[in-house]
Amino acid sequence: MTTAETIKATGRRKTAVATIHLTPGTGIIRVNGRDFVDYFPSLSLQNNILRPLEIANSMNRYDIEVKTHGGGITGQAGAVRLAISRALLQKDENLRGPLRAEKLLTRDPRMKERKKAGQPGARKRFQFSKR
Repeated sequence: MTTAETIKATGRRKTAVATIHLTPGTGIIRVNGRDFVDYFPSLSLQNNILRPLEIANSMNRYDIEVKTHGGGITGQAGAVRLAISRALLQKDENLRGPLRAEKLLTRDPRMKERKKAGQPGARKRFQFSKR
């Protein structure tokens, strides 16, 4: 693995952050030192992450090393998907159209709303007492 062939990309969703290293290889995906299937046991999450590779027709062309932290498993899966999409875009600029059509290059901006002072939650108020 040479640094000239390695592409580094970052993806985020909610509070999850994923950094990937994309290198030419045989399709091995490792997440935090574990196998991809072990880390994301749900088939829907696995398909969600592999979607950019399917669109680029490069399922078994690259080895992907992922470091992810923060958020939950779904947020991390979304962050990995965005990072893979961005890395493929660095590799081939012609993929911008197909990836954009599938909305794989858009960062999901939704975050948990902060708790406000003097309230029990973000939107909830303490019970009102008239008397």
